[in-house]
Amino acid sequence: MTFKYNNVYVKETATVAGPYEKDGPLKKYYDKTYTDLYFGENSWEKAEIKSVQDSLNILNKKTTTKKGEIDLLVGGDLLNQISATTYGAIGYSKSFLGIYGACSTSVEGMIIASSLIDAKRIKNAVVTISSHNMSSEKQFRNPTEYGAPKPQSATFTCTGSASMMLTNEKTDIKVESSTIGKIIDYDQNDPNDMGRVMAPAAIDTIKRHLDDLNRKPDYYDLILTGDLGLYGKEIVKDFMMQEYNLDLSDNYNDCGVMVYDLKNQEECLAGGSGPVCSALVNFGYIYDEMKKKKLKKVLLVATGALFSPTMVYQKENIYSIANAISLEVV
Repeated sequence: MTFKYNNVYVKETATVAGPYEKDGPLKKYYDKTYTDLYFGENSWEKAEIKSVQDSLNILNKKTTTKKGEIDLLVGGDLLNQISATTYGAIGYSKSFLGIYGACSTSVEGMIIASSLIDAKRIKNAVVTISSHNMSSEKQFRNPTEYGAPKPQSATFTCTGSASMMLTNEKTDIKVESSTIGKIIDYDQNDPNDMGRVMAPAAIDTIKRHLDDLNRKPDYYDLILTGDLGLYGKEIVKDFMMQEYNLDLSDNYNDCGVMVYDLKNQEECLAGGSGPVCSALVNFGYIYDEMKKKKLKKVLLVATGALFSPTMVYQKENIYSIANAISLEVV
């Protein structure tokens, strides 16, 4: 399902990152960084809540918006009952929608907010996303104290929060279109190989987006998935070429590959993951490049693995989804 928008614009963004992201190649695009994973708090979960509050406070200062003036806040994270978002975002908006799309949550939130703004139901909305390496590992796999080894195909959950304000007021960057993904079952069940799990969903959504709008890949300066990592990225490129004869070699990348220096940050394995991975890249680096008009048309395709440890322990397949949104310089 693909939509076109007429009056939705990006007003501003804010990004807060942890120590691993601070050591990565995109560090200069983050508004605030921390040198340890506690963020001055006494638990991983409270650190993630702090990052949500930080990104919202920074966004409010950039937009001169007072707390409580935002029409709608849409947000999510990886914790049970999206608790980092609900605890971190209390009081920031008139209305709130909590969402869960795993690592695809950022673009899902942008689609919801854009659709309501374009329908003239609201004037502005904030999308806020977070994840934390330690809180996510504890919930989805094993506590880090357990010391379980990981294969090279595993990805590394990013730490931080990112927020974006969307509005009906004209700015230099508009939300041009979106494609809502569908649940994909490609017979994958390895929680330590998320790239292979999510690549089929990215392929499906990119293909449907291009078909629905009668476009070729070169319509975009950049098609950016997130977060497939090193191996999932190659699956997408190879499959699109072999099955559809669509060449992504010149204008395609993946947020999981971009967020870390994978040669020197070996602990990050196949690349970044987590809801904030694509949000840090998109709300930071991509937004900055579009403001400078170095990129004018970008397709953001956020991917997510829709699973819980309970279903993995019961030997069920891991499903995936990918949502896409197109940004264009006015």
